[in-house]
Amino acid sequence: MSVKSPDDIDIQVGHRIRILRQEQKISQTHLAEQLGVTFQQVQKYEKGANRVGAGRLTKIANILGVPISRLLGSDENHGLATSGPKGGKSPLALLTTPGALRLLRAYGKLADGRMRRAILGVVEKVAESG
Repeated sequence: MSVKSPDDIDIQVGHRIRILRQEQKISQTHLAEQLGVTFQQVQKYEKGANRVGAGRLTKIANILGVPISRLLGSDENHGLATSGPKGGKSPLALLTTPGALRLLRAYGKLADGRMRRAILGVVEKVAESG
């Protein structure tokens, strides 16, 4: 009997769980306590290392206060993959990078379009020099 490894859907569901959990400022420990599992198990779900069963996915959706379809991505554009053009990370996967969600939130608060473009230019230059 072979061990099943998570596929792209498992990874995407895990990314959505992490993003929604972080949006609501819920710790992995708190989510784990609500689910009756360890925080390590939540980490494995979020990384896509372990598959989330239907019952547990329903509980996670209830805890996060979202419809289960939001975790499955059925309310997003179809075809969202973990890799983008030329093997780059998808926007969803990029949001799981530490600090990415905070950066995006702060950027979204900027009302001045020139300021946004300037900050974007700086970040792109820094990223290019890598």
